[in-house]
Parts: sequence; structure tokens; C-alpha cells
Amino acid sequence: MNDRKAKRSRPRRRNGLIEILNGFLTLAVLGMLVVGGGLVFIASQFYADSAIPDGTTFVVQSGDTLGSTSERMESLGLISNRYVFDFGRRVSNVEGTLKPGEYRIPANASMSDILNELLHGKPILYAVTVPEGFTSWQVVDRLNQDKNLIGEITGLPAEGSILPNTYQYNPGDSRQSVLDAMEAAMKTELAAVWEGRDADLPLQTPEQLVVLASIVEKETGVASERPQVAAVFVNRLKQSMRLQSDPTIIYGITKGQSVLGRGLKRSEIEAKTPYNTYQIDGLPPTPIANPGIDALKAVANPDSHEYLYFVAKGATPDQGHVFAATYKEHQANVAKFRAIEREQAQIDAEAAKAALEASEAEGATETAPQ
Repeated sequence: MNDRKAKRSRPRRRNGLIEILNGFLTLAVLGMLVVGGGLVFIASQFYADSAIPDGTTFVVQSGDTLGSTSERMESLGLISNRYVFDFGRRVSNVEGTLKPGEYRIPANASMSDILNELLHGKPILYAVTVPEGFTSWQVVDRLNQDKNLIGEITGLPAEGSILPNTYQYNPGDSRQSVLDAMEAAMKTELAAVWEGRDADLPLQTPEQLVVLASIVEKETGVASERPQVAAVFVNRLKQSMRLQSDPTIIYGITKGQSVLGRGLKRSEIEAKTPYNTYQIDGLPPTPIANPGIDALKAVANPDSHEYLYFVAKGATPDQGHVFAATYKEHQANVAKFRAIEREQAQIDAEAAKAALEASEAEGATETAPQ
């Protein structure tokens, strides 16, 4: 009797085991379906087109991680879900380095598109331009005005230590880092120019070359004239003649931090200051601006001529100069162009007077009773 009961109970234990196994299988299938459905959902979200408009940009800041970046992109509405973005990144096995900068996000870009742009795209580069002849104060002022840069300049750089050029940067870069790049560029270029200089230059150091190049830079706005102007000053130095350069006097007055905006006074020309090359021998103590690479090369390898003088053809440096080997020739050139200046001033005055009279006549006609 007991044996029969035992035999009847065994199939029940087998049926229970099968039921348990069936339950596990059912759960596994359901789990697979859930996971599969989740993966399909994530994939559909990760690769789906977005509603991002054309012209959208995103800035990756220095020190950002993909985690912090995805959170910020979600808050800006560039991605719909940062968890989907992060999971999709891991599953898609996209590799790359997140670099600081501003990135252009294509219109309707999917999360996958955005990820590829951030890891493999090129940041939008910004640039700041330093014109030839800018003073160090002007350079710092321009950097301070650039709202895409951060931080403050720690100190005014030495005059002549910056190479005029266009410098690219990423938004969020520090002003000091851009300035450091400008100074590093000058050191590199100056070393190369000094190495290739003429052997008989009356200059003892690279720093003296920069001083003379800065004077050449401020004396002429005509690029082709730089080697000629440089040769005049080199000839003068070789003959122990004073440079007699107006821009040096002006720098002594303004220290490069403003524009004089007028002609020099006789008292300023006669004042003995460290920068008045009418009154001192040789070079002034520092550069008077930041010379460009062409001015540096012009001083390092000036033209070969015997000119000792030059006079401007017009009121601005970009109108060129006339050169002379003797003071007598120079005086004749000065008299000629001063006469031209007076004649032009008279023409301009008459034209201004005629324009004023015409304007007053027109006004009187308009106000006359009808």
C-alpha cells in the first residue's frame, strides 16, 4: 500500500519540475523579448532623425566628459534622452577623443550623428588678427574685446614680442594662451630671420633688429618700400647719423597706448627723450610697435643703395616716399612735396567752401516762402 502511494507520487514530482522549467523558459523568453524590445527602442531613438534646425552649434568645454556633455545636450534639447545617448554610445562601440571647441550640428541630426560629430568632427575655429605695427597695448586691448575668449592677461607683454598674424582658437580658450602663442611665434620667426641676416648689419642682437624693424613698420605702409626704408636706416647707422624718425617721437609721447592724432610740435622734436631719434644717437631703448615678418626680413636683408633720406609723397604712410642720397636732393624733394601738399590743401579748402555754399543755397531755397 505504501509502495503504491510512493509510485503515484513520483510523476507529480516530475510534472512539478517540468512546470518549473517551463516557467523559467517562459521568463527567459519574456526577458529576451523585453530586452530585445528595449534594444529596438533604444536603437530607434539613437538613430532617429531629430528636429534640430539648421545652423545649430554646441560648445564642448575644456574638461567636459561625454557624460556631462550628454546631460547638457539633453537640457538644450539636442538629444531627447541622455541615457539612450550614453547606452547607444556604448553599444555602437564608437571610439574617439572629445576635444574642446564649438561644433556645428547638422539639421535633423540623430544622436548617432551628433556623437560622430563630437568625436570625429572638426571644431569651428575662431581667429583674432594682429595687424602689422600694432603696439602690445593694442594687442591686449583687442584680446580683451574678444568675447569668445576667457580670463585676463597677466601683464602687458614687452613691445615687439608679438608677431602680427591671424591666430586661430577655440571658444573658451584663455586670452593668455592666445597671447602666449603670439609671443612664441615671434621667437621662432625672429630666430630664423636673425640666422639669415646680412653679415655686415650694424646690429648686435636680435632685439636690436626688432627695434629697427618696428621703426620701418611705422614709417611706411607700402610693403615694397620696406627694404628701401630699412636700407636708409642701416646706412645712417653705419655712418653714425641719427635716425630722425617721427614715429619714435610719437611713441615716446603715447607709449603706444593711444593715437597722437596731430602733427608733432617743434618743442617735441627738440625735446631730448629716450625715444626722440632726432636727439639721441642710435636706436631707441625698445621697439615702438610689433613689426611683421616682412619688416623683420627687410631689416635683416635690406636693399643695397646709398640713400640716406626719404620724404613722404603724401600725408599718410601708404602713399609712399621719395628717396635721396644727399641732403641737397632731400631738401629739393621736401620743397617739391610740401608745395604739392599746400596746393592740395588749397584745392580741398575751395571744394569744402563750394560744398558749404551749395548746401546753404539749397537750404535757403527750401525755406523761402512759396
